[in-house]
Amino acid sequence: MVLPVKCRFALTLVTSAIALARTVAFAADDWQIIKINGHDYLSVDNVSRFYGLPAEVVSAGGRVPVETVKNPLEFVPGSREAVINGARSWLCFPLIEQDGKFLVSRTDVAKTIEPLVRPQRVINAGKVQTVVLDPGHGGYDKGAVCRYGCEKDFALDVARKLRPLLLAKGFRVIMTREGDYFVPLEVRAKIANAARNSIFVSIHFNATNDDPNATGFEIFSFTPRGAPSTSDDSVTASSLSMQAGSQVDAQSMALSACIYHSVLGHIPEFDRGIKRARFAVLRLTKVPAVLIEGGFLTERGESKLIAKKDWRAKLAYAIGVGIESYQALPVKKQPPMLVADYRRQTKLEPTEPVSQEGNLKEVDASLISLIGESKFVSPQQMSTPSKVSSLESAPIVP
Repeated sequence: MVLPVKCRFALTLVTSAIALARTVAFAADDWQIIKINGHDYLSVDNVSRFYGLPAEVVSAGGRVPVETVKNPLEFVPGSREAVINGARSWLCFPLIEQDGKFLVSRTDVAKTIEPLVRPQRVINAGKVQTVVLDPGHGGYDKGAVCRYGCEKDFALDVARKLRPLLLAKGFRVIMTREGDYFVPLEVRAKIANAARNSIFVSIHFNATNDDPNATGFEIFSFTPRGAPSTSDDSVTASSLSMQAGSQVDAQSMALSACIYHSVLGHIPEFDRGIKRARFAVLRLTKVPAVLIEGGFLTERGESKLIAKKDWRAKLAYAIGVGIESYQALPVKKQPPMLVADYRRQTKLEPTEPVSQEGNLKEVDASLISLIGESKFVSPQQMSTPSKVSSLESAPIVP
């Protein structure tokens, strides 16, 4: 059945139709490539038929209203914003219109839509034995600061709370730092690259000088080769520079999906989306890697939440569930739980208690052996301001 391409798709397919759709042969020549200025595009209709998912192109002039999304695939003309399976996502290239058809880049079908819609089909996705937890900043680098404390301390506390949960699930866990000291970005990546069958999860909190009311979660994986990052305002020649890509960007996107759906599903914060960036820790890692921004320390209400240890425990729990969901992809061979699934589940089941781990070592001996003691900055080497408030400098106790 060939569906007409319209601005709005009034498809009556339901989620259960996905399994049926996969039994129907969709040959390579069924992909109808449309060439525009030397770039390959596919119609939204073509993508919808391939995945057996209802799709919609909402009217231009604003963001996709996530709260009222009706279909698994929703796009905005002229925008890189989309909603995929109920979570805001950002395409590499804007949706364009030509001859009455709405077109999405071939790069996004392969690099964005495929790993978000079918992460269980990504080769080697879920192959993980070791989780490298990377609490952002540390030592002299405080990160974002609010009246309740510093990003470096909140990030470390989330990692400390997450570590025992992952250990209980059978993962090996390595922390890039276990105390208030700075670890160079290239060393963090080296730790992840040296670990067997590892993934890298960097934990941060957000801040902005532009909008004091900005709130919400977002998650980043590495920008594909030849594509702009989400923060790039326009698709310029510099953003399209052929910087080296990653051999595991599909796995990283699948990991993003699993973690992000769990976090949004467990904690009803604003959805800022699944995004792309060329942050150093993402660029230098050769294993599936994501960077989580767990809310804004520059927004009064959200910073107050982040400062609560019980809220950070809930965030750690949600991240852990997402990592476990990623590991299960090759076992279950079916799509992971989505935001809506988690929200239905949490209404029925109480949140599991979060175990806590004390007496953490300042530096993991295995890391010293792996990287070399000289790579770690000692407390004596840290440059500390002469006047530091006790609130900002006090360690976060799990």
